[in-house]
Amino acid sequence: MQKRRLGNSDLEVSAIGLGCMGMSFGYGPPMDKQEAISLIRTAVERGVTFFDTAEVYGPFTNEKLVGEALAPFRGKVTIATKFGWKIDPDTRKSAGLDSRPEHIMEVAAASLKRLGVDALDLFYQHRVDLDVPIEDVAGAVKELIQAGKVKHFGLSEAGVQTIRRAHAVQPVAAL
Repeated sequence: MQKRRLGNSDLEVSAIGLGCMGMSFGYGPPMDKQEAISLIRTAVERGVTFFDTAEVYGPFTNEKLVGEALAPFRGKVTIATKFGWKIDPDTRKSAGLDSRPEHIMEVAAASLKRLGVDALDLFYQHRVDLDVPIEDVAGAVKELIQAGKVKHFGLSEAGVQTIRRAHAVQPVAAL
């Protein structure tokens, strides 16, 4: 499997990654848990080292699945997860965006627990939240990096100016 270095970071991942959303959310009924774990572990055996999930997938269930499946491979694989959605506690459906720094901190803590890791390898803002300055978002992730809870920062669906403004606060490793 070929490898790719993300941005100017030291993060190297397989050229082909596995997006895990559809295993528990989004494309019909969830997969059988043991079949999904087997699929993820087979991907590792075939050289995949990059796995993508998010708190909103399920919600919450996909991170648990990915964390359990990849537990035997800690330190050998990269798990990317995302923040930025407000999830209604009653309906468990997304209820708009929320990238306030305090929410980012809450999501990071919960994602660490669900994934069963000490640090998030790559933490993406899932969607740009126009109600929160990107500098505040990048600053919150920078604090998490300084605290050792996150290793790398990513952005999803961001424009050039947003990327530049975020990168000025905290280097962006992936888009």
